[in-house]
Amino acid sequence: MPIKVQNDLPVKEILESENIFVMDEERAIHQDIRPLQILILNLMPLKEATELQLLRCLSNSPVQIDITFMVPATHRIKNGSISHINKFYVTFEDIRNEFYDGMIITGAPIELMEFEEVDYWKELCEIFDWSEKHVTSTMFQCWSAQAAMYYFYGINKRYLDEKMFGLFEHRVHNRKIPLVRGFDDVFLCPHSRHTEIPMDEIAKHPEIMVLTDSDEAGFFLGMSDDGRKIFVQGHPEYDRLTLDAEYKRDLGKGLEIKKPVNYYPGDDPEQKPMLRWRSISAALYANWINYYVYQATPYDMYGTPTFK
Repeated sequence: MPIKVQNDLPVKEILESENIFVMDEERAIHQDIRPLQILILNLMPLKEATELQLLRCLSNSPVQIDITFMVPATHRIKNGSISHINKFYVTFEDIRNEFYDGMIITGAPIELMEFEEVDYWKELCEIFDWSEKHVTSTMFQCWSAQAAMYYFYGINKRYLDEKMFGLFEHRVHNRKIPLVRGFDDVFLCPHSRHTEIPMDEIAKHPEIMVLTDSDEAGFFLGMSDDGRKIFVQGHPEYDRLTLDAEYKRDLGKGLEIKKPVNYYPGDDPEQKPMLRWRSISAALYANWINYYVYQATPYDMYGTPTFK
């Protein structure tokens, strides 16, 4: 799938070196089709790393995708390049009158804070409400999945005794749902978090369909509103070395951190990790784009579909 990005987006060169089809703005305007409009609210501190991970994940579909990156205007940026954000990102005020086929809201390393303590919480709640009428399908990832469950259903996160960190086995529950089409019966996917969405609380809300979970890691993937809300409590977008970088970063800070489980060959941090979740990640994003965005979105995007 051609991903349309700004010509000088720094990660464009990396994607092209990986043989991922990236279309620049000049070429895109010569194609007589309407590209899917995907908005990515990037809450992660390392903006370019997250951009690269998500654009890789979105590269396995035959339709053209036009990406818009957004940041909260009410958050004070402490990490990353301000010039990069000013050049390649919009704020909610810039796009509040627009409509999008799909939106991804990333995780954020703020899970030990109460939701209302987050400086951009009020703005995020406004974006949640706005998405109900302006976005066909929204994928909430990790912390934002917890935030969305809390906002829409009153399900609060639960603090864990120790960090859920590593690769964990998950099982698929309902193969008739297109979102898990092509998934193996049991698959591995990364987690890196100190909190969880409690399965017993989700069970009180029959409108939320749990599609995959784990004996160790709990809830992983679910949806509501027939796919207008997708919840992913985990990191299928992570690349091979993301957990390794997190582990060695925390070690370097002198923090108490256990090795990510099921990750290093022989449990040896000096060994190169095996990449064992890319196929499930590709299937997840391709299924979302195809069945819940492309197949469902109205051509002119004015008014979201009923999914009936």
